[in-house]
Amino acid sequence: MAEMYKGNLAGRAGAAQAELDQGLRSHMLSVYNYMTSGVLLTGISAYLLANTGLRDVFFAESMVRPGHFAPNLLGMIAMFAPLGLALFFGMRIHKMSVATAQAVFWVFAAVMGVSIASILLQYTGASVARVFFISAASFGGLSLYGYTTKRSLSGFGSFLIMGLIGLLVASIVNIFLASSALQFAISVIGVLVFAGLTAYDTQRIKDLYSESYDSASLGKLAISGALTLYLDFINLFIMLMQLFGQRRE
Repeated sequence: MAEMYKGNLAGRAGAAQAELDQGLRSHMLSVYNYMTSGVLLTGISAYLLANTGLRDVFFAESMVRPGHFAPNLLGMIAMFAPLGLALFFGMRIHKMSVATAQAVFWVFAAVMGVSIASILLQYTGASVARVFFISAASFGGLSLYGYTTKRSLSGFGSFLIMGLIGLLVASIVNIFLASSALQFAISVIGVLVFAGLTAYDTQRIKDLYSESYDSASLGKLAISGALTLYLDFINLFIMLMQLFGQRRE
């Protein structure tokens, strides 16, 4: 009788775990679907901005180097707009509906196309494609590690955030210094920081999941997680472009 009781308990525990695993897989699939769609939207936006008349709205051709473009005032505003949208999203996500959260995410991804368009205008198409696939493969492997590893990566979180803050400060300083050596250091450290954040954030998104959340909470959690991984991927791509991209002549 005792053995039968234990067997029933084990069976129920196994069924509950299987249900939790299925729910988690569905949630993570939603996160990755949003993230991938966001990257695709950014790519489309960047391509249109770099290759149509929209280019002249956000970029000005250099008078010294014909064929080379730099962001104009509107372009600079658009390039900094995602930072404001990310802060707005982080502060208001709990009060948003799922539809509003989705709208903010799509607007963010579209506006981010201005920053990526500047890369398309600076670097050759072949090098952009090459670095994109390197970034995608690296991101996939790092995210898979973060999802499957049994080791807690929470201890690395504070160091990665400190590294991220250091990168932001160094990048602002280098706007005025225009040092190629500092830019190289920023790019190398940036690759390491965003590689670490990819694994760390994936594990954190996984750990935040709970089957007790209602559909609206899970929907917003998926969008929030997608935005986090989207930023990890885009910044990893930008840092790798600065290291390995081939500039146009």
